Amino acid sequence: MEKQKITVSATIAAPINKVWQLWNTPEDITQWNSASEDWHTPHATNDLRVGGKIMSRMEAKDGSMGFDFWGIYTEIKEHELIAYTLGDDRKVEIHFCGNGDNTAITETFEAENENTIELQQMGWQAIMNSFKKYAESK
Repeated sequence: MEKQKITVSATIAAPINKVWQLWNTPEDITQWNSASEDWHTPHATNDLRVGGKIMSRMEAKDGSMGFDFWGIYTEIKEHELIAYTLGDDRKVEIHFCGNGDNTAITETFEAENENTIELQQMGWQAIMNSFKKYAESK
């Protein structure tokens, strides 16, 4: 059975090379990778190559809960596409489209079964919005 796919997106007021760097640099990932103010990413690693691993530790700031989010890259086209498979076998694709001083990012991922589609969409869109805010402030 094919998994339901969810898409989130944003247009960032920054050129593609800057957006690509901020999206993929672990020091930057720890600054923007959270869905709300009460969560954070204290640690991230990123081996941006096919077969490489992306991992981020997401935690509630009060220490009440946390989890490791990780995947293995399956396809990378610089400034265009990042695809990876999550630890639970769900697929993620992120498309980047630069247009001068703006960059559109569209992220599509296979839904998991624990949370509602709406909750997953809201969470991933909140992280995308956090990235947009961070990238536009740099």
